[in-house]
Amino acid sequence: MGAMLETSARLLRLLSLLQSRTDWTGAELAGRLGVGLRTVRRDIERLRELGYPVDATPGVAGGYRLGVGAALPPLLLDDEEAVAVAISLRTAATGSVAGLGEGALRALAKVQQLLPSRLRHRVGAFRETTVALAGAAAPAVNADLLAAVAAACRDHRRLRLRYRGRGEVLQGEAPREVEPHRLVHTPRHWYLLAWDLGKDDWRTFRMDRVEGPLGPPGARFTPRPLPEDDAAGYVSRSITSAPYRYRARILYHAPLEAVAPRTSPGAGRLEAVDERTCVFLAGSNSLDELAVHVAVKGFDFEVLDPPELVPYLREVAGRLMRAAGEGGHTEGGQH
Repeated sequence: MGAMLETSARLLRLLSLLQSRTDWTGAELAGRLGVGLRTVRRDIERLRELGYPVDATPGVAGGYRLGVGAALPPLLLDDEEAVAVAISLRTAATGSVAGLGEGALRALAKVQQLLPSRLRHRVGAFRETTVALAGAAAPAVNADLLAAVAAACRDHRRLRLRYRGRGEVLQGEAPREVEPHRLVHTPRHWYLLAWDLGKDDWRTFRMDRVEGPLGPPGARFTPRPLPEDDAAGYVSRSITSAPYRYRARILYHAPLEAVAPRTSPGAGRLEAVDERTCVFLAGSNSLDELAVHVAVKGFDFEVLDPPELVPYLREVAGRLMRAAGEGGHTEGGQH
């Protein structure tokens, strides 16, 4: 019985190793398990008899990998991985991908049922001590749509999409044929970076405004060189330079390294001027929104554009001064 338990434990350990990365040599597996190569080969055969498709590559550089089978094999996780999965599932249940919440909750229920008490306590502490901050709900994106677009990016296949631009409707709009390259997401939105064949240029599509794909993926395409190596940075600049009523250029009297941690990539972009100053570039349809963005970073600044923002900031400053004078208190409780 002891030998059988030892073998079973070793098989579970071997399966866990095969799940942790794509390729293993026999020598690597033998070293991790503390057994010889012959034992590794016997254990591989046992896993195959149990229905796990372990593929073997012959030769000196050969090795083993867990293939794709008809059923999902048991997922073996260590303590840290199990807690990470449980917390990620709980976060996903309240995320911005439509249809993901229900599946995440079902998966979370299964994971929590299997967790030992010491890990359930850790996950429970996270659940009991965190609360979602209410705010404007981010537009939800269809999970199947995201999966289809991600697969097209991976397989380099064209897509036909209907896209609703800012304030536009879909009715009567011709489909856009694109070569999808990357999905990029911020805490609130998902974006697709693609080559638009009709525009003959790169375009950024906000995924909650996409209806499609229209039909199955199209022909394969040869990926074009991206407009920049940093796809996320390119998308950030694209979405912050979209047509807005107001385009802001703010000169901060602080180095870029100091201002950057207080600036969201989705709100605007920063460019260094010299070692002591930087420029913040952003767009908005609201002077209120621009005033908040530029004033709360905690640094002295000058408004380069738009000129309408200067008198508006004076008006806001006056209201703040009046509020401080009417409701402020000095030290010791004296008015």
